[in-house]
Amino acid sequence: MKFSGSLLCVMLCIAAPTFASAAEDDTKEKSPTADASRQARLRGSVTPERAWWDVQHYHLSLQVFPEQKQIAGSNQITFTVLQPRKRMQIDLQEPLNITSITHDSAKLEFEREGNVYWVTFPEELAVATEQQITVAYEGTPTESLRPPWSGGLTWNKDPEGNHFIATSCQGIGASIWWPNKDHCYEEPDRGMNISVTVPEDLTAVCNGRLIKEEADPSEHTKTFHWQVVNPINNYAVNMNIGDYVHFQETIEAELGPLDMDYWVLRGQKQTAEEHFREAPRTIEALEHWFGPYPFYEDSYKLVVVPYLGMEHQSSVTYGNGFKNGYNGKDLSETGVGMKFDFIIVHESGHEWFGNNITAKDIADMWVQEGFTNYSENLFVNYHFTRTEAEDYVIGCRKRVNNVEPIIGTYNVNKAGSGDMYYKGGNLLHMIRNVIDNDEKWRSILRGLNHEFRHSTVTTKQIEDYVSEQAGIDFSSVFDQYLRGTKIPVFVYSKNENTVSYHFKDVASDFTVRTKVLVDGKPVWITPTTTPQILSVPSSDSTFAVDRNFYFEIEKTERSDQTAETPS
Repeated sequence: MKFSGSLLCVMLCIAAPTFASAAEDDTKEKSPTADASRQARLRGSVTPERAWWDVQHYHLSLQVFPEQKQIAGSNQITFTVLQPRKRMQIDLQEPLNITSITHDSAKLEFEREGNVYWVTFPEELAVATEQQITVAYEGTPTESLRPPWSGGLTWNKDPEGNHFIATSCQGIGASIWWPNKDHCYEEPDRGMNISVTVPEDLTAVCNGRLIKEEADPSEHTKTFHWQVVNPINNYAVNMNIGDYVHFQETIEAELGPLDMDYWVLRGQKQTAEEHFREAPRTIEALEHWFGPYPFYEDSYKLVVVPYLGMEHQSSVTYGNGFKNGYNGKDLSETGVGMKFDFIIVHESGHEWFGNNITAKDIADMWVQEGFTNYSENLFVNYHFTRTEAEDYVIGCRKRVNNVEPIIGTYNVNKAGSGDMYYKGGNLLHMIRNVIDNDEKWRSILRGLNHEFRHSTVTTKQIEDYVSEQAGIDFSSVFDQYLRGTKIPVFVYSKNENTVSYHFKDVASDFTVRTKVLVDGKPVWITPTTTPQILSVPSSDSTFAVDRNFYFEIEKTERSDQTAETPS
C-alpha cells in the first residue's frame, strides 16, 4: 500500500453490446447510473468500502478480440484486511460488465451502481489476513476518440494493415478497461502480472518484463505474460498490441546495468535504433538530477503506439514519429525545443514524478506534471547549456492561461488546470533560482525521490519537504502559484539614486527572495506588498528583475507611498 507520504482525460463512453453472459442473474442486478456528482465522489474519494482492504497484488488476464473490438478476462486481486468489513467497492466503467466475482471458490453477491460494483462477502473478513478474489468481466470497452486525452482503447491499423491497439486512461482511470480499486492513493505492494491473449500474428507488450510467451495453435492465439515487481499506479498499467519487433541494450546507469527494451513496428527498427539513442541520454540526465531510475527490476521500455505518447510505468509509450520537438514543434518557440525528442524526455521524466512519486488525489496532479515539465529544462541544462535551459522554460510561459488554479478539487477525481505543466515548471525553475545553490537544489530533487520512493503523496508533503530542505519558507509562493490564478506583479519606479519596489496582486503575506540586476550586477532583495527602497549608484543606473523570476513587471512613476529602506 502506498500511503506514505498530460491533461485530464475525458470519458467518452459509447454504447455497445457486450458478450452474451452466462450470469444473467448478475446483469439484472445492475442499478441505474447514479447522478454525476455521486459518481464523481465514488470515483474520487477513499470510501469506507475501499479503506478496509489493502491491495497486495493484481493478476490481470484478458483476451483481446480485435475484429469485434471486444475484450474478456479477469483480475485476481490479492489483498490484506485492515478493518472488519464485508462490503467492498470494485470499479469498472460502463459499458464493460462484471460477470462473476469469486472468493474461496464461492460466488459473491454484487450489484452495480453506475461505474461502481458493490460486492458483499457472507461475513466480515478477519483483520490481518490475506484474501483473494477473482473478478471476471467482458464487453466492448470505451473507444478513445482522441488518445491519450480521451481514455479507452485505440483500435487502429498500422501501414501494413495489421491491427495496432493501445490503452490510455490517465484521469478517467484504469477501470475504463479493467476492474480494480481505481483510486490513486493506493498501489499493489507486490506489483502485478499481466497476461494478454491475442491473435497469433500479433504481439502484446505491457509493463515490466516478458516472462513467458505461450502459443495455442488450435485457437491461433498467443498469450504474453508480463510481470511487474514494483508497486504501480493504476493508470500507468498499459496494453499495446501490434506487429512488433524487439531490440534491446544494457546501459551502465547509476545503480549498475539497466536493461533498455524497445518495441517498434516491423519496418521501423532501423530508424528506431538510430533515434532511440535519445533514451540512454535521457536516463543519464534524469538520474543526475532526480536520482537512480526507480524501476531497475522492471527494466526501462519504449513502445511505439498509435498516439503521441504516455508515461506508463516501465513501458513508456511513444508516437512522436522519430523526430525532435513535440510532434515536430518547439513548444518554447526558442529553437531549444528542437534539440531533443519531447516525448522521450517528458514521458521518461514521469518515471520519477508520476510513477515513483504519485499524487494521492488527482487534484494534486501538478506533482506529476509540474516536475516532469521541469525535467525537460533539466535535460537541456545537462546536455546543452544552462542559458538554453532558461530560454526553454521561460519561452513556455506564453502557454500559461491563468484561468483556473493548478490544484483541482479533492475527492471527486478532478484535476486542476493544464497550467500545471508550464506554470508548474516555471515555478520550480524560479525556486531553483531563489535557492541559488544548484547542489542543494539537486539534493532536494534527489531527496524527494528517495524520501517518497514508490509512494503516493499530497502536495503539502512535497511543499513542506522543499521548504524544509531549502531552509526557506516557500508556503506563500506555493499558495500563490498553485492555488491562485494571478502571477505576482513586481511594481517598481526609479528616481535618481533609488528604486522603490513592491508586489501587488498577491496575498498580504506573499514574499520571495528575488535577484535584481543593477547595472547588470546581481543584487538580492526581499520584496513584500509594502513598498521598499533600494539605493543605486547613480541616476543613470539600470535596473531589471532577473528573468528567471516568474513575475509580471510593472514600471511606474514614483508613487506618493512612503517606502521603507531595507536594513
